[in-house]
Amino acid sequence: MNTKLNIWRLTPPQILVLGFAVIILIGAGLLTLPFASATGQSLSFIDALFTSVSATTVTGLIVVDTGSTFTTFGHIVIISLIQVGGLGFMTMATLVAFVFRKRITLKERLVLQEALNQGSMEGIVRLIRKVIIYSLTIEAIAAVIFTIRFSFDFGFAKGLYFGIWHAVSMFNNAGFDLFGTVDSPFVSLTGYVGDIVVNFVAIMLIILGGIGFIVISDMMDLRKKKKLSLNSKVVLSMSGLLLVVGALGIFIFEFTNIRTLGSLEFGSKMLSSFFQSAATRSAGPNTVDISALRQASQFLMIILMFIGASPGSTGGGIKVTTFMILISAIITMIRGKEDIVVFRYRLAKDRILKAITLTMMSLFLVIIVTMILSTTQDSSFIKILFEVTSAFGTVGLTMGLTPELTAFGKVLISITMFAGRLGTVTLAYALQPKQEKELFRYPEGKITIG
Repeated sequence: MNTKLNIWRLTPPQILVLGFAVIILIGAGLLTLPFASATGQSLSFIDALFTSVSATTVTGLIVVDTGSTFTTFGHIVIISLIQVGGLGFMTMATLVAFVFRKRITLKERLVLQEALNQGSMEGIVRLIRKVIIYSLTIEAIAAVIFTIRFSFDFGFAKGLYFGIWHAVSMFNNAGFDLFGTVDSPFVSLTGYVGDIVVNFVAIMLIILGGIGFIVISDMMDLRKKKKLSLNSKVVLSMSGLLLVVGALGIFIFEFTNIRTLGSLEFGSKMLSSFFQSAATRSAGPNTVDISALRQASQFLMIILMFIGASPGSTGGGIKVTTFMILISAIITMIRGKEDIVVFRYRLAKDRILKAITLTMMSLFLVIIVTMILSTTQDSSFIKILFEVTSAFGTVGLTMGLTPELTAFGKVLISITMFAGRLGTVTLAYALQPKQEKELFRYPEGKITIG
């Protein structure tokens, strides 16, 4: 009897989980090589694994400073993991298939459908082609602008290297950067807090990466189709609303905080507020010290990180569409209506149940991991909650806890990042046993609520 594992007998969620796990292990192995480290000594496997998980899940949490710890080889490994993790390994595999003119099989189309969170396979290969073209075009334009700007600070050669590297990192909402040095590690973009060019380009990359490839494709076809899909309307409206609410909240809470926005000019305060609001949507870079923010700002950022970006994007969280469904359900219940209507469309019951399931599973994950870390880490509760939510939302912002994590804490945060990138529902589908059709239904019962 043949007992060999046939990967194509696995379900699409199982293939996604296995694929990301393999990429993470390969990345960790490469980062442990001596010539990946600036000191010439091998990085510990746990730190290499954490870095690989963070890069592949496009999170940005780091236990060692990226710029000063790794060599150019290490940097290339990390940015490659970010690109593969952001676009999805199946998207990259499809790119290779396009290059070699290979046919995309039915099973591969099913996995691509799962990876992009699509309802059907119709036009999936065409969508993947658009994803690749749009992504590379956006990254190339941003890389040119970044190169010109960074050339003034580092010269053309290093400016070009930094320009390309950070364009890929920002668009994929990864949060990794190379600005740290041995003397000043973990600085992120704090040196560019008032720089209009760097801030504007970074914000645009974060937003474009966060709204998702499906929405970008829909916007590009707007002239032909004459209207946006319901999904795109929800994503754009909620993303815009959360961006503005987050920016106003941070601006108000931090206006007089001398350690963050208090010492900046009015224009820089506004710019920094919008940057940090955009960054909480799954991006990770920061222009102000996150640990110096007031607790009101930190808690607001926790909420925004938990909501996250959009379906089919490089971001994590429960997604803005899920949040919109939950808010709409509350409003509908309060008004005594039966159907949940969004932009004059009635939502199906299964969408509502999936939104509730996803939110509750995600909430349970964050609560359980936070409780466990609270017993194993010597740190404040809000600091731990911030770290866990950042990991789940694949954001990468931290209040300084990441480098202080114990080995157990690193493993737990790595698992949280992995679950956040794939999605708790996808992970549950991948781990569940084969479903059997129910042969009967139980009688309906009633429970008193409220």
